[in-house]
This record gives sequence, structure tokens and C-alpha cells, in this order.
Amino acid sequence: MLKITLNMKQINYKPFTLLILISVLCQTVSAQFSVDAQLRSRFEIRDGYQKLAIEGSTPAMFVSQRTRLTFGYETSSLKLKFTPQDVRLWGDQAKMNASGVGDNPSLDLLEAYAEVRLGNAGWVSAGRQQLVYDNRKLLGHRNWNQSGMSYDALLFKFKPGNWNIHAGASWNTMAESIADNPYPSTRIKSLNFLWLNRKFNENFKLSMLHISSGVTKTDTTNPMNFRHSTGFYGEYKKNNFSALSNFYYQYGKNQKGRKVSAFLFNADAAYKSGNLTTGIGMGYLSGNNKTQGIGETDKLFDPLYGNRHENFGAIDYFNSFPTQTMQGGVADYYIYLGYRISDKLSLKNTGHYFTLAQSNPQTPEDKNLGFENDLILSFRFSSWGNLEGGYCFFLPTESLKTIQKVEQDKFSQFFYLQLTLTPNLFKQTASPEK
Repeated sequence: MLKITLNMKQINYKPFTLLILISVLCQTVSAQFSVDAQLRSRFEIRDGYQKLAIEGSTPAMFVSQRTRLTFGYETSSLKLKFTPQDVRLWGDQAKMNASGVGDNPSLDLLEAYAEVRLGNAGWVSAGRQQLVYDNRKLLGHRNWNQSGMSYDALLFKFKPGNWNIHAGASWNTMAESIADNPYPSTRIKSLNFLWLNRKFNENFKLSMLHISSGVTKTDTTNPMNFRHSTGFYGEYKKNNFSALSNFYYQYGKNQKGRKVSAFLFNADAAYKSGNLTTGIGMGYLSGNNKTQGIGETDKLFDPLYGNRHENFGAIDYFNSFPTQTMQGGVADYYIYLGYRISDKLSLKNTGHYFTLAQSNPQTPEDKNLGFENDLILSFRFSSWGNLEGGYCFFLPTESLKTIQKVEQDKFSQFFYLQLTLTPNLFKQTASPEK
């Protein structure tokens, strides 16, 4: 997806003028206008995050911050949403002038789209927007990253009866060319999807998602290869029991033009007794059992633009699967225990055991990778404020050390403390039509 970065001196202030005009108009017309803020600061100590800690290394410590303002305008036939955001590290000012001050421009657009009603049939939206579906395995907002994830897309939404139907498409370019349509071959140039969802009763809902994602064969050529992903997501809840599962199958061709046959599966079941919730689950992402060569079928599943941090462990050893599993894919067997200490305070601990989905000539013969433990404490002190702390550690096998090329490791751990504030700054409700 194309990421827009703006120099502060080059910002076009016309959108801000338009928003001010809209807020004035809201006083006299039947419309709703709101301004919401989000400030999220996160302190991290990385001593084995994303890669095993090496003996003698010094832990990295830093604070990152996300600042967002969301302007929303809504009538019965039109919705507008505009969300500028600034993402930075505390102390990242690299451009210094004679007085010793400066800054790196980091203002961009998370969202900027319009949604228009199509008679009584539904809505159509166009622009930069977030696409979040089901449990975010293939399309998500990647909220752990301070910058998040959004898409430049055209989206149709329909709601016939008990069904929800969304159809979307995106076409990405890097420049206003006069000929040809090249794009980085590591990113999706053409994204097209169809989502069907139905809530059958109060306990059960089911979704079908199909995505056709096209990538260019090289960075400088036009032809694309398309990978197709089709699957289902189901969710069941009754009394104190809940369960969810999804299965996606991929086919078509990968970026290099090789045939694809891969799948992703996960299942999760939980039971709540009083303030205590226990659960168990597994996630499986298929991999290759042979060295990839001409004519070989690619069996490594690509999770496309799905959320990575909330899947396969919070220490993030498994989110770039071609390199982090040496094409082998990964299986995650986990169990968790959550306890609601009070209405505002909750604690959750999740233990993961990881193995390779497949071994191949590049991977070690032993598929066992190790154990990870994630402990998260959450304190919602207000409707607009939450404080969360997490501590993770990983106990690796020799196979994981070999894959990560770490000969002398030490105890790998990761700690973070995150403050999220989401106050509503202004809200003009729609006045009754006379």
C-alpha cells in the first residue's frame, strides 16, 4: 500500500479549511460532526524481541508515540472521515539547526475517504480507509504498529436482509507515469476481495472471504501474477462457552510465477466461569517440504495484509514466514488463562509451543522451535483511557537458534508499557428535520 509522507512546509491546508466550514454548517443542517483524538505512547525494553537475544548484547529501550485526530461528518446520505496521524520515537529529531532544534516530518494520512449512499441498496466508499474483517487473519488494521495499516480502495457495502456483503478493489502506483505500471514486486499492486457475512442467530455467525491479490513479476515490468485466497470464518457463542475457527486455501501463482497450493487453519475454544476464562487453540500455516525450484508448487501460505502481532505470539518471531521459518511454515499450539480482577483490571497469560509445519532441506530436521509465554495486564481507568503492560519470554530449541543463526544466545525477553487515550473532543449531533 502506498504510504503518504508530508513535509510540514508542504501541507495543503485546504482540507483543514473545509473541515472548519463543515463544522459551521453542522449548526444549521441535519448532520453530525465529531472530532476524536488518540494519543498512544509505548515504552519498550527489547532483549530478544523479533530475534533471539545474543550473549553480551545490550537491551534496547525507547518510547514510540502515535498521535491521531479523527474528523467525522455524517448525514443520512454522506459520510466523511479524515484522520491525520503523527508517528515518532521520543528523541528522533535528526535534523538539527544552529539553535539545536529540529524534527523529522512524520505526518501522514491514516484515513481520508467519502462514503455515499446508493439509494436503498447500500453504500460506496472511496479513498484511504481501514479494511478489517473477521479475526483479521488476511485483512486487518495491524494496530500493534504505531502507524497502523490502511488501504487506498473503492468499497461497496450492501445489507440485504440478514446478510452483509462487501466488495472492494485497490490499484496501487508509485508515480504518475505516462506509460507502464511498474510497482515494487514485494507489495500487492492489485487487491480485490469479496466478503459475505451472515448472523444466523444470536449464537452463530459465518463469513466467506475471497481475495485476489496481484503482484508484479519484477519491479520494472507490467505483468502480474495473482494469488487467490478463499475461505471461511465461523464464530459460536452460547452462555459461558465460545469458539471460533477459520480456514483459508490459497491457489493461483506466487510472485515468481510458480503454482500455489497452501492453507491456513486456526481454531480456538474458551469457557468462562465467574471472573476466570480458560481457553485452548492452535494455528497452522502451511509450508514447503521441498526446496523451491522451477516447476515446484509453493505450499507456503502468505497471510497478505493480516494482523501479525496478535497471531503466532506477541514476541513476533513468526510474522515474515519465508525467512523466519525458512519456507517451512509454522504451527502454534497455545493455552491461555484470563482473570478479571475487577471491572477495570484484567490479567491474561498465554503459553505457546511452536513447531515448523514442514521441514525441508533448508530447515533443521527437528521441527520443534520452542516455548513462549505472554503475560498481559490491562487497566481501563476510564472510558477514554487504558494502561496496558506486557511481559514475554521465549525458551528456544537448537532448531530455532539454527534458523535465526544465533550461536550463543541468552535469555530472550520483551517488556512494554502502553498508555492509550481516546477522548472525544467535540460532537455536534444531528438536529431533527422539520
